Amino acid sequence: MGKWFFLILALPWMLSAQPPRGIGFWWDGRIAKDLNLSDEQSRQIYATVGEYRSRVFDLRQTVDKAEADLEQAFNEDPVDQRKANDAIERLAAARADLTRTLSQMTLKMRSVLTAQQWQDLRKRQPTWPNRQGGRRHGPPGSGKPTSQEQQK
Repeated sequence: MGKWFFLILALPWMLSAQPPRGIGFWWDGRIAKDLNLSDEQSRQIYATVGEYRSRVFDLRQTVDKAEADLEQAFNEDPVDQRKANDAIERLAAARADLTRTLSQMTLKMRSVLTAQQWQDLRKRQPTWPNRQGGRRHGPPGSGKPTSQEQQK
């Protein structure tokens, strides 16, 4: 029972540590090289990462603290419902702030890429779950059908 409880709590944490769907840390590796970024594009991408780095770091720490607070509230016996609900709200807000900030960073980087570079980047992204539980290839809006859409 304890192992499953830990996995239920840990899975959202692991997912919250990710950038927006399908957009990993591509600017530091082979993908960036394969996109043939110009020197100016590379400079703008790294400037954007630098601009957001400390905010993302702080937000991840806030998420970690909120998760620790929630775990502590759940481990109390008896569980204080008010304290646990407050911890849930703080965690949800922290994750929302992190998601918003990572998405804004990605949007700013997207504006640096050409349409073709963006298409090439999307093609290289992993498969992600969608809201209906099916699988989507690439980030939202990629135009590729989900497994559920393919079954229809």
